[in-house]
Parts: sequence; structure tokens; C-alpha cells
Amino acid sequence: MNSTQMKSIIEGLIFVSGDEGIDVKQIAKVLEQDEKVIIDVLKNMKQDYEKKKRGIQILELAGSFQFTTRPEHSPYFQRLAQSPSRATLSQAALETLAIIAYKQPITRVEIEDIRGVKSDRAIHTLVVKGLAHGVGRAESLGRPILYGTTKQFLDYFGINSLKDLPDQDTFENHDNLEEETKKLLEKMGMQQMTMNDLE
Repeated sequence: MNSTQMKSIIEGLIFVSGDEGIDVKQIAKVLEQDEKVIIDVLKNMKQDYEKKKRGIQILELAGSFQFTTRPEHSPYFQRLAQSPSRATLSQAALETLAIIAYKQPITRVEIEDIRGVKSDRAIHTLVVKGLAHGVGRAESLGRPILYGTTKQFLDYFGINSLKDLPDQDTFENHDNLEEETKKLLEKMGMQQMTMNDLE
């Protein structure tokens, strides 16, 4: 195994190890290499990242190596966190989220049958934002993913459980999904305000 291959694999190992990081001993075992070789490669990789002023760096914390962002870029990350686009959801995403919340577990095709339009992008947005996730697979042909809401969904709307969702019977006109979604979110928003007032 040459140095370039080793760097590539180590980079992947550090990435998949996430916040926990990975130590030299683990890397050496996976690559079947001597620990001294791994130390040299890691040192070389750290220098490469620094020399090229990459957006991420390799940091050693408590003996484990992990990727971190550069401290001098911190103001930009704060701007991203405060960006309104991260806090709001499109109408399509809100409709999809309401359907998932009430009909879970539900497949993408079932969501699209209800909405009448393709919903893969809206589902992707909800998954990325941590409001929905795959909860299993349907037994039907192709075993499609079943979607459900997450704990983050409950936190986002300030409710303790799905039982706290407004009663479906209060939404009568299923032909006007956009209007019904707005009503649902208004009710959920009112519940969130009430809970926040009690805290």
C-alpha cells in the first residue's frame, strides 16, 4: 500500500469516526501497518492540510484524531447557524412533515399520493434537518423506506409526544392541503407558546 492510498483510507477512517475520533492503534490495526508508519502519515497529512489552508484540519484530542473546522472560520459558522433559511421550512416540506406526523410510518409513494406531487426533495430536506427519518421498510414490492418523525420534531414544535398533535378531526377539508397545513402549524405553534409560557 503506497502513501497516497494510506492517506486516502485514513482520511475516510477519521471522517466516519466522527466526534469520537480514532486513535493510532485502531488505524494501524485496520490498515495492518506499524503504528510508527501511521504516526508519520498522520503528521504528513496534518502538514498538508495546514500548508493548503484547507477548511478542515486534523486535530489530536486525548490521543484520538478527528476532523475539526478552523477556528478562524468560526464567524462564518455562526452566520450559517443564524441564517433564516435554516430555521424555516418550505410549504412543500411543511405539508410533507404534517403528512408524516399523522400517517407514520409512511412511504414516499404514499406521501406523494396524498400530496399529488413528487415529494422526494421535501423528504430529503426533512431528513437533513433531522425532523424525519427512516423507521424501517415496508413489506411491499421493492421494500420502500417507511418515514416517521424524530425526537427533534417534537422539540421543534414543543410537544412531548405525537399524542399532543392537534386532533385530525379538526381538519375537515382534505382537498385544500395547503390551508389545512397552515391551520395545523398555527395550532402547534400555539401549543408551543403555551408550553414555553409554563416553563
